[in-house]
Formats: sequence, C-alpha cells, structure tokens
Amino acid sequence: MFKKYSRVFKYLGQYKGEAGLYVFFIILSIIFSLVSLGMLFPFLETIFRGEATGPSRGLTAKSNNPLVSFIRTFIDNSIATRGKVPTLGLICGMIIVSIFFKNLFLYLAYYVLNPLKNKIVNQLRTELYEKVLHLPIGYFTEKRKGDIISRITNDVGEVEGSVVGSMEGFVRDPLTIIFTLTALFAISIKLTLFVLLCIPIVAFVIGRITRTLKKGSAEIANLNSDSLSVLDETLSGLRVIKAFNSEPLLKNRYGDINLRMIDTKNKLGFRRDLASPASELMGVIIFVAILYFGGQMVIGEGFLSGSLFIAFLGVFYQMIAPAKALTGSFGNMARGTAAIERIEEILNTKSAIDDNPNGKKLTEFNDGIELRNVSFSYDGIPILKNINLKVPKGKTVALVGSSGAGKSTLADLVPRFHDVSSGELLVDGVNIKDYSLRSVRDRISIVTQEPILFNDSIENNIRLGKQDASLEEIEDAAKVANAYNFITKKEAGFQTNIGDRGTKLSGGERQRLTIARAIVKNPPILILDEATSSLDTESERLVQDAINNMMQNRTSIVIAHRLSTIRHADEIVVLQKGEIVERGTHDELLQKQGYYYRLVMMQEVK
Repeated sequence: MFKKYSRVFKYLGQYKGEAGLYVFFIILSIIFSLVSLGMLFPFLETIFRGEATGPSRGLTAKSNNPLVSFIRTFIDNSIATRGKVPTLGLICGMIIVSIFFKNLFLYLAYYVLNPLKNKIVNQLRTELYEKVLHLPIGYFTEKRKGDIISRITNDVGEVEGSVVGSMEGFVRDPLTIIFTLTALFAISIKLTLFVLLCIPIVAFVIGRITRTLKKGSAEIANLNSDSLSVLDETLSGLRVIKAFNSEPLLKNRYGDINLRMIDTKNKLGFRRDLASPASELMGVIIFVAILYFGGQMVIGEGFLSGSLFIAFLGVFYQMIAPAKALTGSFGNMARGTAAIERIEEILNTKSAIDDNPNGKKLTEFNDGIELRNVSFSYDGIPILKNINLKVPKGKTVALVGSSGAGKSTLADLVPRFHDVSSGELLVDGVNIKDYSLRSVRDRISIVTQEPILFNDSIENNIRLGKQDASLEEIEDAAKVANAYNFITKKEAGFQTNIGDRGTKLSGGERQRLTIARAIVKNPPILILDEATSSLDTESERLVQDAINNMMQNRTSIVIAHRLSTIRHADEIVVLQKGEIVERGTHDELLQKQGYYYRLVMMQEVK
C-alpha cells in the first residue's frame, strides 16, 4: 500500500527539517504523557501503603524492577521528610506539570505538521495542474473534461483527507504504541508478552475489513467523474436542453448517477465504520483478558503489586486509542488508494511531444515552412498521408476540404500540438523538433473558430500572448482588429470584465478580441482556423477586415469553409481523406473544374 504513495512521501522528503521537528515534539509529548500516567503508581503507593495484611499485601508486593525500586525509595524519603499528605500533593503537582508539557509539545507538533500537510497537498495539486497544461491536445479528445476536473478536485481532496490527513497518525500512533509497550515491559515483562500475543488477532480482523475499501472508493471516484461530466455538459448546453425540452432526460441521468453514488457510499461507509467498533471491541476483550490474567498475578501469585497492576492497566488503556486510530488510518489509506491511482494515471502519462529544452531558439523567421513527406496517425488510424507542402515567408496558404479531411490536424503540426508520425516538418530548413518548443510557439499566433477567452478584463485577455505589452500596444492591436470602438464604448473600457468565456460580448466582439490578442503578440506566422465561419454577415465583414489587416506581411495558414474568404490566397491546397488532391490559386483551381470547383459551386448555389 505504501508504495502507491511514493509521490506523497517524496514530497515529504523535501521537508525533512519540519518532519524531524514534528517527530521530536511528538516523542516529547508521548514521554510526558507516560510520565503523567507513571505518577499513578506512586499515587496509589501513597494511598494504599500501610499496615494492610492478607490478600491486600499484593498492593505493595516486592519488585525487582529498578525503576519501581527507585520510585518507592523516592516515596519513602518524601514521606519521611514531608509526610504522606504533602507527598500526595507533590505527586499531584507532578501529574499536572506532566500533562501541561504533554499538551504543549502536542500543540507544537501540530503547529509544525499542519503547514507541512498543506504544502504537500498544494504541491500535488500544482504538479497535477502543470501536467494537464503540458499534456498533448490529443489526450483531451479521449478524456471527458468532468473526469479530469474530478481528479484535480475530488481525488486530490480524497488524498488530502485520507492519506495526508493520516500522516500524523502514522507517526504519532506507532511511536505512542512503541513507548507505551516499553513502559509496559518496565512494569511487567510477563504481562506485556501476553498483550503482544493478542495483537496479531486484532490486526487480522481489522485487515479483513480495510481490504474491502479500495474497490468501493474507485467506484465512487468514477461516479464523481460521471456526475461532473453531466454537470459540465448541462451548463455548456443549457440552451439546447431547454430548446428540446430535455430537462427530464438530464435530470434522470444526473439523478441515476447520484443514486448509484449514494448506494456505493453507504456500502463503503458501513465497511469503514465497522473498523472502529471492531477494534474497540477487540481492545476491550484484550483489556478484560489482562484484567483476569494480571489479577491472578496479584491475588494468587503475588508476582505483581496491586498498585503496579493498576498502573499497568492505566498505561495499557493509553495504548488502545492510538491502536484504534492506527487501524482507522489504514482504512483511510485503503480508501485513498483509488484516488491516488487515478491521479498517478495523469501524472505518469507520457507526453507525445518531446520538448528539446537545449534546442535551437527560433528567434527569426526568414525562409518558410515545409512539410516533406509528412504522414500522421492517431491511435493507429492514418489522418494525413504523404503531405508535401511549402509555405514561403509572407505568403498565405489556404487549406480547404470536407470535414474530416485533415485540415486542422495539418495546421496543428506547425505549433507542435502533434508531432509527425513520419517525414519532416521544417522551419527555415531546420527540423522543427530541433527547436525548443517554447521558441517555436513564440513565433506563432492562432485564431480558432470558437473564440477562447477567459473570465478577466478585456486588457488582460488581449495581453495573454505578451504579458509585458504596454497599454498603447494593446490599444493599437485593438484598432487593427476593429475592436477599439466597441471596447471604448464599454463603461469600464479595457478594464471591462467579459464574463465566463466572454459571454458578456457578442460573437463578433469575442472573435475580434482573439484577433487583437494574436496581433499584440506580433508573430511572423499566423494560423487561422475557420475564424469567421460561425459569424453573421456584418460581424464576418468586420472580422474579415481585421484578419486582412493582421495578415499583412505575415506568413499565414488559413483553414476555411467559406471559400469566399480565401480567394486571394497565394495557394489553395485541397485535402480529401488526408491527402492533397488539388493545389493552385483560386482561378487555376476553378479552371480545372475538379473538387475545389464543385465546392465553390455548392456554396454559390446556397
């Protein structure tokens, strides 16, 4: 089990100082706790020592234990000099002082541990988020967004509560048990050995219970993912749901998931909660067995004084709580195993894009982009086949074809969202893999069909690609993108918050902001992925004008369904089933009266 949490323990290893300080304070707390219980023996000695005869002699039976002999000598000397009542008061005072220091060091231990736990959880959550940022685009086509969100939120929360939350128990409780057993051996070796023979029975019973927790935890994690996925789809598609009166369908789907989750949680809770009463019951059974076995040693054999036996019971009872907590910690660890496995699945995913941090820096773009015998497959399915294409610097190449022809995939190869399966993609004659990934993407701006904006101000959304851009640069970019006029009409101007995904703006306004964002980066290479296909006629004209302004003196790869927007491209490449079937200018392709000609005719008929 502990091997699965190697990542958590690796984080813990980075804070050895804090961890060592926590262990030190815990040990001091345990020692003072045992000292306070140890005062029980002299307390009883003081009360019961007298002229008792008969069976009561067991209360003051002789002992060969040097510690017991030392305490008795101390009591005898104190009684001789102070008297019994002052000695009793001295012992009570020592108990109070011991309890004070016990709780002082326990507080200091928690004072060190709580920030340490928070650091570990924050490091796990941050590493998971950073991994998501660096995973290839293709990873997210297979995974539901709700499932990924669930792993970052619910699963990390489960690890925080079940694993990191149990860290204190895995240090404090074993140490408490070890020190307590040492104290028990000091009191009576024979009675302590009897206790040790009973412990494996308890461990077996609790182990049988906790082993059943992992399976149920994994099922709950998956149902949580399903629930978040349905919720995400509901919020994203609320307009469609209402338009088709599909509220009952979604309600039933969400309700069914929650009912299954409740049922699984109940079953898991029944098993988990059984561990605590079971361990307590076993502890009481052992306690009673000790009471009977030790009572014989006091009453019948006289090997143990009554006061020592009572002290033994008090110290042993001190061990029941940490033993019970330790079994609960094992149960929590078993419950968290499913969560850590789901997290590790993301963290251990290998990126299909191997960055070359020591590679060349693409500081200038002087020649052009070339795809030489490029093929690309995804999960064994061929998407692009033997593509040969040159995009000279300052020229515009348009990619057209039916849906699924491979246009977007081809364009995604340039910023290395995917890497070619075979062949080469060259930038200025150098294989793109020989450049550092960051330097390549610094030279590229992308405008997609769906405007991707963030819940922030207009200024910060435009500044996304160039964090050090001045306000003047942002305003100039907005003017080129035909966005300046509508921005300045907003009450807060460039400081206007645009809402989640830019919902406070119209479609045309959102798209013009993404163009301004691309412009302020001032890249030599542009990729325009159907940037006007979802707009109305007026918005399309404004956006198209902005695009034309942006494309001046830049190398552009344009994907377009509306063929009217690419008439002036330097070269139009027609893709069909992942292959180039035609290429040329608009007029040349019309004269061929091939596939491109049919596409144009179909759109003109519409």
